[in-house]
This record gives sequence, structure tokens and C-alpha cells, in this order.
Amino acid sequence: MRIGRLHVVIVVGALVVALTGCSSGTKTVTTSPTSAITVAPRGSTVPPTTGSKTPHTAATASDPGALPGMPPVLDPNDIYAADRPNQLSPVVRGFRPLVYVPNSLSNTVDVIDPSTYTIVGHFAVGALPQHVVPAWDLKTLYVTNDRGNSLTPIDPATGQPGTPIPVEDPYNMYFTPDGKYAIVVAERLQRLDFRDAHTFKLVKSLPVDCRGIDHIDFSANGRYLIASCEFSGKVLKADVETQSVIGTITLNGGDAKPQDVKLDPTGHTFYVADMIRGGVYTVNGDTLTVTGFIPTGRGAHGLYVSRDSQVLYVTNRDAGTISLLDFATNAIVATWVIPGGSPDMGGISADGTKLWVSGRYSGVVYVIDTRSGAVLHTIGVGSGPHGLCVYPQPGRYSLGHTGIFR
Repeated sequence: MRIGRLHVVIVVGALVVALTGCSSGTKTVTTSPTSAITVAPRGSTVPPTTGSKTPHTAATASDPGALPGMPPVLDPNDIYAADRPNQLSPVVRGFRPLVYVPNSLSNTVDVIDPSTYTIVGHFAVGALPQHVVPAWDLKTLYVTNDRGNSLTPIDPATGQPGTPIPVEDPYNMYFTPDGKYAIVVAERLQRLDFRDAHTFKLVKSLPVDCRGIDHIDFSANGRYLIASCEFSGKVLKADVETQSVIGTITLNGGDAKPQDVKLDPTGHTFYVADMIRGGVYTVNGDTLTVTGFIPTGRGAHGLYVSRDSQVLYVTNRDAGTISLLDFATNAIVATWVIPGGSPDMGGISADGTKLWVSGRYSGVVYVIDTRSGAVLHTIGVGSGPHGLCVYPQPGRYSLGHTGIFR
């Protein structure tokens, strides 16, 4: 579809509130991709929120409860301490910055140069590519070709694809925190397939009573994972070392469509997006209990942590908005509006100044200024762009998806 003028509405001082601690208030900002920003008078209120935080200590080098072989958490109060702006691992410092966009309906990947905002590469992949996933060791990217039953490796040093690897039903893919296994999320087959992280040889297939298993994140100590069950209205907890299901909980009486999952910086609270209810649940992973719900917008879908670990970006696909949730208060401090847009999955630039998000039903990629909320660029790509990957990004290792780095 054609994209016209884009507008941004920023509530409660926009991102600057969360990043600099400026006084709260309400601002309305209207912009097009090329226009200057104008600020209107204060007005509306912050949406109500429920849920609370309690202190929690993340895994450390001396933590006997940590998954063996997992790198220690650098800061016990912030599991994302290694993800600061431009804090690139020596492994990736020589890689050319690029943005990889899997087009699910075109069976292609577009490669964008983030310095020029132009497509500099394009190649065919297997049927229904869903996500571009960084490997645990940061050396390779993988396109998950769901219906094509394959992974297409990409050399991030050159941006070029390699020979496809046969893998059943790879809707999504993650890596265990110790780097030992790739977890192929076989949504259609209702399985989590634990495979060797390098050869992709199947080690164990874990059937799950979880229709639409989609997204995952791991506890701070790496011992367990929390996964969303899109078509069951549940979340599932599994033990990483024994590769077994610990339990499940039902969200909102089953009237839920859970999507992305993300652990907060303290390692205590998992946030789970729900497309039906239009917001995020807070879940205590240790006790596997829902502790609250925070409204964000219709079709709440993707979750991304800011480079300073202060804000969670929530893409609301059906509303055409992006909400900014302050981790410290669980309050929504800003809402960015993309009229006619369908913001879905993406990632944050290495310097933290831009949020790249696919327009799932718009055939475009949005580039958003994280300091102002302005939509800087819309870039036309193939049909059905989904789990795009901004690479390289800061971090010591990758847990998968479009880039969960710790």
C-alpha cells in the first residue's frame, strides 16, 4: 500500500523523559519524514497500569544456580549491560552495518544500507522466510524459511547468503545461553527442537501442548525459558538443561494471542505482548504467575529494549503505533503513531538512535528516531516483511530471534 504523510504523537515528554529524567507532561508532535518537529500544548494523561516490581538479582559469575557454561552477567542489576551504544564485540567490529529484511510473501531477503537507506542487496530464499537470526557466537546470520524447511546462512562480513541447511519447520530460532544448542521453534509441528548450535543436527525434539509456539526469552540465570503460545492463549515454561516442560499458564482465561516475550533488565519480570487485549502482561517467571497487565495498543506484538535499559519499545501492529514503557514505573511514557502503518518486528541501531521496524502489511520498513519519535524514512521492500535484523549490534552473545543480546 502507498504510505502518505506520517505523524507521531508523543505522550509524557516522549523518550527524553525515560532517558534523561526530564519532568513529565504531555506533548503532541506532528511530523512527516522530512518536516521539522512542532510541539503543541500539554494535554492527555498516561494510560493506567497494573503490576509491580520487586528487587531481584541476576546471575553472576559466582552464582551456583546459573546454567553451566553461560557467560556471567556483567551487572547483577542489568542483564543488558553489554548492550550499550556502539559496544560491539571484537567478533563483529569489522562487519559492514546492514539491515536484513525477510519478505515472507516474496520468499526473498532485502539488504539495506543504514547509512544511505537504500537497498544494496536482494536474494531469494526458501518458502515463507520469517526471521533473520544472529547466531550465539555472532559469526553468522540465519534466515528461518518456515515452509521451505531450511535455514539460509548469511555471512555478515559480506552480506552474502550461503548454502541452505535442511531444518524442519523453522518459524523462529533461539540459542541456549550457554551457546550449546539452537532451539528451532517448529510452530506448525508444535515442537521445540534442540539442535547442535553449529551443525544443526537434531539432539532432542520436545513436543509441547502449545498451539502457535512463537517467541521465547530466557531467565537471567539461563536455567529456563518462557515461550508464547499464540493460538492457545498460554505461556509455557521449560527447563533449558533437561529440555523439559515445567508448566504453563493461561492468559486472560484463554482469550489472548500472546506474541513476543522479553525479560526486564533486573531479570525479574517477563513482558508478554498480547495482540487481542492490546498490551503486555507482566509475568514472574520463577513462580510462573501473571502479576499485571499494561495496555499499549491494538495488536501489541514486538518488544525491544532501549540501549540504556530504561525503556521497552512495544510495536502495536493493528493500531499502527509504538508504545514506550518505562521499566522503572511500568508506565507508558510515549506513544508514536504511524497512520496506516503496521509496525511489526525489528531492532535498534548500534548507537541506539534509530528503531528499525518492518511494516508487515505495508511492504515497507520504518526508520524511527528514538530521540524524537519522528519517522525518518520509509523504505519499500518485498511483500510481507517480517523479522528484520539490524546487524551488527552491541552484546557479547546472541540468544536469537531478531537479536536478543546479552
